[in-house]
Amino acid sequence: MRAPLSAAVAIVFGFIVLMGYFFRVDALNSLRATLLDWAVILASVTLLVGIGNLFYVHWRRIITGQEKAFYSAILIFSLVLTLGLVGWFGPAHPYSLWVFNHVQVPIESSLVAILSVVLVLAGVRLLRRRSDSLSVFFLVTAVLVLLGTTPFFGFEIPGLEEFHRWIIQVPALAGARGILLGIALGSVATGLRVLLGSDRPYEG
Repeated sequence: MRAPLSAAVAIVFGFIVLMGYFFRVDALNSLRATLLDWAVILASVTLLVGIGNLFYVHWRRIITGQEKAFYSAILIFSLVLTLGLVGWFGPAHPYSLWVFNHVQVPIESSLVAILSVVLVLAGVRLLRRRSDSLSVFFLVTAVLVLLGTTPFFGFEIPGLEEFHRWIIQVPALAGARGILLGIALGSVATGLRVLLGSDRPYEG
């Protein structure tokens, strides 16, 4: 086994955190909380390293005059401005909220609108390549959900809002919960493989 010490440390710490959730022992719970705090700190440092790497890559693109360096300059300017505002005034300050409400929210709304159009176009292409009942059902459902979200030229179709609400609350929610259950089971399986030493991602 490569790096047996690191594997042993990871397995021991993993079992300590896992046992802290099952046994009501004060010392074990305190140690578990400390280890989780360390994990949060390490994750924060990792995030800062990623931001620094992002800044370095785009800065190199600007000073070397590579293609699309203008977009890199916009990214760096936005990054520095956002970090400066939020770091100086705090996340709840009106300036920080203005950036969020007037920049972040419109961008996310535009992406959702683009996603909706792409979804309908994907349904049309799917219907051209494979004209079966599932393709027709997918395309009709996507169009009806879009019409239920935004009234067509100001006209409201009777029953469409209720159908849209039913789609969101029943089949869509059931599918989302199924995906979350799959993610949870996959995370448990991955965690068990790390605890048993089968997978050792910490070895680099």
